[in-house]
Amino acid sequence: MAADRFVPGSPSHWTLVALMVLGAVVVAVIGRRQRDPVRFARAFAAVVLAFNVPLLVYRQLPAQWDVGESLPLHLCDVAWVVAAVALWTERPLACALVHYWGLTLTPQAIITPALDAPDFPHVDFLEFWGQHLLVIWSAAYLTWGVGVRPTWRGYWFSVGVTVAWGLAVLAFNSRAGTNYGVVSRKPDNPSLLDVMGGWPWYLGVAVAVGTAGWALLTWPWTRAPRRVVRA
Repeated sequence: MAADRFVPGSPSHWTLVALMVLGAVVVAVIGRRQRDPVRFARAFAAVVLAFNVPLLVYRQLPAQWDVGESLPLHLCDVAWVVAAVALWTERPLACALVHYWGLTLTPQAIITPALDAPDFPHVDFLEFWGQHLLVIWSAAYLTWGVGVRPTWRGYWFSVGVTVAWGLAVLAFNSRAGTNYGVVSRKPDNPSLLDVMGGWPWYLGVAVAVGTAGWALLTWPWTRAPRRVVRA
């Protein structure tokens, strides 16, 4: 691999992992100290949109078009949209999706990145890391900063939406020959999917592990008094 390409496990990678943790702590602290959390959350939502929307448009340009990458069908593509909605509205179900996706699935993409692209400051590098980090920081801000906690209703909603997304993307992949969401084959880079068996078995194992893990994350929050949020 060329020296100027991103390499998992490199100093560049671990710097971004550290940035993920540091950024999550910073936004959580900011959230707790805000006198006007609505204004800050909406500014945060604007940052998420300002970063991602131009890149989404860029991917649709003829010179950049790739049916396997340009469509916003990866879970992270859906996650940043939901994060912007959750930050702007603080709707419980949107916040629930950001909580589960941003604190469990998205960090996996940071720790075991499926990125075959030049290193910083290439646009592919910036897009991948910026998109994932903003989702994680949004989840940290909403959960620990302003105290929007998950509920069992949000849990079941998130499970249903995630499974529905997976089935829809699997159907699209089978038609288009793509691998959005890595639901049609495992990524080339090492990941947790490697210990879950071959296709399609790893999909069932991932669903079982994910739903159980999300339930364990939900239970402690439901044992404490909940913040009242807008319906």
